[in-house]
Amino acid sequence: MKEVKLSKLELQIMEVLWNRGEASIREIQEAFPAKQRPAYATVQTTVYRLEAKKALERIRKLGNFHIFAATISRDAAQRRLVDDLLALFGGQSRLVVAHLIDTGKLTLDDVEYAEKTLKSLGKGGKV
Repeated sequence: MKEVKLSKLELQIMEVLWNRGEASIREIQEAFPAKQRPAYATVQTTVYRLEAKKALERIRKLGNFHIFAATISRDAAQRRLVDDLLALFGGQSRLVVAHLIDTGKLTLDDVEYAEKTLKSLGKGGKV
């Protein structure tokens, strides 16, 4: 499946669908906190763009509105974001890791997971 690049609002809409499984445009809009809720037309336009990108699809119609579901996984979207982030750093993960360490956002559990994953890859394993 082709990797889809998503904007911040698109990711927020996808998050609603990943959490709920399916939703109408109105349900997606109402899932946003009241103070940060985009207009209905904004959500509608963004949902239609996501549909054109094949990130979601209409799965059925109820009365006058459609119900949408994600066609890409949260994991695939997150992997794309990480790849884009690394590209901003010239593909050098050390800069990202150094920042995570400096800000205290890299935990010992994260390091242990990374070690375990790297050892598995070294033995011909798969992530």
